[in-house]
This record gives sequence, C-alpha cells and structure tokens, in this order.
Amino acid sequence: MFDRLMLLLAWIAALLFVAAGVMLTYEVVARYFFIRPTIWAAELSQLCLIWGSLLGMPWALAARRHISVDAITRLCKPGMRRLLEIIAMAVVLVFSVMVTFKGWEIFLESFERGRTSGTMLDLPAWVAEIPVVIGFALLAVQAVIEIVGVIRGKDIPEGAHE
Repeated sequence: MFDRLMLLLAWIAALLFVAAGVMLTYEVVARYFFIRPTIWAAELSQLCLIWGSLLGMPWALAARRHISVDAITRLCKPGMRRLLEIIAMAVVLVFSVMVTFKGWEIFLESFERGRTSGTMLDLPAWVAEIPVVIGFALLAVQAVIEIVGVIRGKDIPEGAHE
C-alpha cells in the first residue's frame, strides 16, 4: 500500500516539474516577446519544484535513484553489504526524523505568526515549509521499510545507474 502511495507521489512530483517548466517557459515568452512579465510564474514554479522534489524523495530511495557511491561496498561480501545497507538506511532514518521535527517547528512558527513570502503574491510561508515535513516524514517511513526488507533477506536494489 505504501508502495502505491509512493508511486502516486512520484507521478505527482513529475507533473509538478512539468508545471514548473511550463510556467517558466510562459514567463520567458511573456517577458521577452510581449514585455508583459508575470507576478506569479517564478514563485509558483519554485513551489512546484520544492513540492516535487520533496514528494519524490521516498520513491527515489525505494528505487535507488539517489546518488550513491558503491565502489567499496560492491567489493564487500553479501553479509557485510547487508550490514552497510542497514547502517546507511539508519542514517537516512535519523536524519529524516531530525529534519521532520525541525521542519515542523519552523512550519508551526510560520503558521502561527502568519509569515508570508514577502513577494508580490505574498503567499503564506508555510506553503513552502510544510512539504519539508511531509517529504522527510515519508522518507523516514521508507527508510524503515528498507531496513526491514534487508533484515528479512530482500535483495539490495542496485539502482538505475548500471
């Protein structure tokens, strides 16, 4: 079930990246061909990139699409590789939990104080802060899933860089 959610979020992230590209293309055409820049394209495209990046993280971890340096781990025996994988996922888990809690504090403060972006759109600041909480919380859950999988004997994915 969580895998399906992560796949859905990955597709949403992809659509957000496309939307950002469309908005920025529109902005360039409006600005340089029609001398009519927008007040919304840059800020909304930034939000799309923020949301897309953070929502796509758990899927990227499960699919092993993050950057990894495995020159040494490939030389290790399978048992050592499993241990190193568990350690790596534990580091991801601890970091993700820390970012989730700190991100929540930042979000809550912005929400309570009514902070805004300070741009012409003047969007609430929390709109760009809450995806940090959501993305890293989901990444933490995915790290736990990966640790449990390795402990249960699941093959360690090699990633798509082969």
